[in-house]
Amino acid sequence: MKSWEWVLCEEEGVALTKADIAALVAEKGLTKKQAMEAIESTLDIMKKALRRGEKIQLVGFGSFQVRHKKARKGRNPQTGEEITISARKVLKFKPGKVLLQAVNAKGR
Repeated sequence: MKSWEWVLCEEEGVALTKADIAALVAEKGLTKKQAMEAIESTLDIMKKALRRGEKIQLVGFGSFQVRHKKARKGRNPQTGEEITISARKVLKFKPGKVLLQAVNAKGR
């Protein structure tokens, strides 16, 4: 991998992995091991904050928040039988303005 521009110019549908991100971060002056440790630590901090119900706000990127969904009635699509869908927590991501502009930019 050469740079972030290379990643952004890749074909749609190609997944960028943690290892790919670590390699790109390593290009900024860290070893690959240090970059992977930094990424792992960041993700671990984010997971713990979300588990505690905290909102994560990354200016220019977006925000993550845990929302609670109530139990509701649904239907089994195969049988048509009514079922109860249990209450659960869902993760919501709201992209920031800068990220949306970058994703929707043409000709970059």
